Amino acid sequence: MHRETLVTSLSASSSSSSRCDYPPPPEGAWVDSYQRLLPQWQSLNLSHQIPISISRVNQVDAHRLDIEMSAMLKERLVNVFTLMKPGFLFQYEPELDAFLEFLIWRFSIWVDKPTPGNALMNLRYRDERAIEMRGKVRTGLEGPGLTVGQKLWYCVATVGGQYFWARLQSFSAFRRWGNSEQRSVARRAWTLIQRIEGIYKTASLGNLVIFLCTGRYRNLIERALQARLVYGNPNMNRAVSFEYMNRQLVWNEFSEMLLLLLPLLNSSSIKNFLHPFSKDKTSSSGDDETLCPICLASPNVPFLALPCQHCYCYYCLRTRCSAASSFRCSRCSEPVLAMQRQGGLIQSVTQKH
Repeated sequence: MHRETLVTSLSASSSSSSRCDYPPPPEGAWVDSYQRLLPQWQSLNLSHQIPISISRVNQVDAHRLDIEMSAMLKERLVNVFTLMKPGFLFQYEPELDAFLEFLIWRFSIWVDKPTPGNALMNLRYRDERAIEMRGKVRTGLEGPGLTVGQKLWYCVATVGGQYFWARLQSFSAFRRWGNSEQRSVARRAWTLIQRIEGIYKTASLGNLVIFLCTGRYRNLIERALQARLVYGNPNMNRAVSFEYMNRQLVWNEFSEMLLLLLPLLNSSSIKNFLHPFSKDKTSSSGDDETLCPICLASPNVPFLALPCQHCYCYYCLRTRCSAASSFRCSRCSEPVLAMQRQGGLIQSVTQKH
């Protein structure tokens, strides 16, 4: 009994000493720990963003569709001035292109809407500079649209830049700055323009290679503005139907094939080939055999087709025999082996006139 009391007193003293070694935490300890660890947690989340991959084909197709839309609008606008003096719009073509590009920008990007091509491809612009300010990331497509400054710079670069460059090139070509007889200032300006154009094309080529590797920023303007194309709706498929495009491609290929083959075909040979299979057998028997069956006129220089001895004009028979070595008679569909003038000598169909 004394031993049990001693053990109990020792355990009680050890527990009391342990309580004295670990005092209870203060009331605001959890809040302080949360505020201390929150920046680390946010940096960890931002460093592990959801990787997204935007189809490169969709982005290129969207750009192509925007070009086609601008061309369609330009064609409609040019038709309005068809009654004007010829060549009236040619001198104002850069202004016309800039006006159409401005209209597309004004009613799409400026009002936070995608361009027609981007809308068909389910794409929208996202500001990559502000994506880190977002809190919770679910699909990787979240993010604000372009800012007002980005929209304005986009307009200046696409509309104003293209217009200024087109006008500068046309003006320098009209003034012949590249001519060796011009002043040194004009030649230097022309050389500077060519160098700037070369640098821009080289940078565009490098950007294209990077775009094909990463799938981000189709052109230099998007890369400079950090305006990335992302899917507008992650659950939406492409809004383009290829049915019409396939029909158009098939029809184009078929028409090109016909244009290639039709000049190689001889209509008379086809007609003569199909003549024995025709149902109307009495039509040829009722024809006037004194007339040429090709021109349906009385032969001025009558020639006979051998061996069937039907009468033709000399030029009609000679041209048909020269065009097709296996020419058949238009009346009886017999092969014409030779030709003979009425009361004259026999000529072979292969004989040169």
